[in-house]
Amino acid sequence: MSETSIVKGVDQTPWFPRKISDLDGFAEKVLEMGEELDADHPGFKDEAYRKRRAEITRIARTYRHGQPLPRVEYTATEIETWGAVFRQLQDLFKTHACHEHQYVFPLLMRNCGYREDNIPQLQDVSRFLKECTGFTLRPVMGLLSSRDFLNALAFRVFHSTQYIRHQSKPLYTPEPDVCHELLGHAPLFADPDFADFSQEIGLASLGASDEDIEKLSTIYWFTVEFGLCREGDHVRAYGAGLLSSFGELEYALSDKPERRPFEPSKVALQKYPITEYQPVYFVADSFKDAKDKVRAFAASLKRPFSVRYNPYTESIEVLDSKEKVHHYAQTIRAEMSNLCDALERLAQHHA
Repeated sequence: MSETSIVKGVDQTPWFPRKISDLDGFAEKVLEMGEELDADHPGFKDEAYRKRRAEITRIARTYRHGQPLPRVEYTATEIETWGAVFRQLQDLFKTHACHEHQYVFPLLMRNCGYREDNIPQLQDVSRFLKECTGFTLRPVMGLLSSRDFLNALAFRVFHSTQYIRHQSKPLYTPEPDVCHELLGHAPLFADPDFADFSQEIGLASLGASDEDIEKLSTIYWFTVEFGLCREGDHVRAYGAGLLSSFGELEYALSDKPERRPFEPSKVALQKYPITEYQPVYFVADSFKDAKDKVRAFAASLKRPFSVRYNPYTESIEVLDSKEKVHHYAQTIRAEMSNLCDALERLAQHHA
């Protein structure tokens, strides 16, 4: 796969996927974790755990777009670990999670097998999300580069691990695992405004410079992973890093850390620790407001072309010619016509 691609009117830009099947090229481009564990990982010296991780990551390595998402038959030990995390977080969600998460979580319990004695399958959760917002899950071996991970969001695809943390420390993990993905991330991807916000970051990452990718990944960190939002007089959590961590969820909503308003240009430059609680969190007024601010921030990035996602072909269109822009304008005109017709019918109905 080439690292650069020619875009009309542009000398060279970093390569980016044009169609959803291009994400297959990310399957083995894992930076770390997966079956390779650091020496300080709780499961580093556990040969049985490492062997099990290798089995699960092998499933992700061979998956290709269009195939049914692979199912994992979890062991009793893995389910027990999941259950310990599930029980701790379920009660805390009622007081600390944002309204959108609280609304969706019971639906996942009803439709996708979310229980303390069962680890949900990616296929079931992905199907549910697809019906809600068009987002889907895709298995991944471990951590992807920021560019690859964000690029996938442009297609409304979220890369999810399927392995679980080590049973010796059920309330701690140094990496994303199935608890983090399904308890923290998945519920919010069923919310239309959050789904749009996440895709907006992904679209901004396509063909972006390395410097801008770093800014966008920092915005992602302080929103999708560790974001807070305002609900009336209260502040609630929506970031998956918080919603999957009993300790940091309590800490983030205490009076200990600093909180700042969400402003992408400032967030993009904020330094952050990876292995400890965040000293600073950013509070969004709403997902819609955050999406609009990210879209405005993306427009300021040094990219000499615009892109749009075509949901019918599941592909990215580069708007780099008058013909493409004209066709896009016609699409918008048709949508505006539908909108005006709907508003007129509503007015007549309520007259």
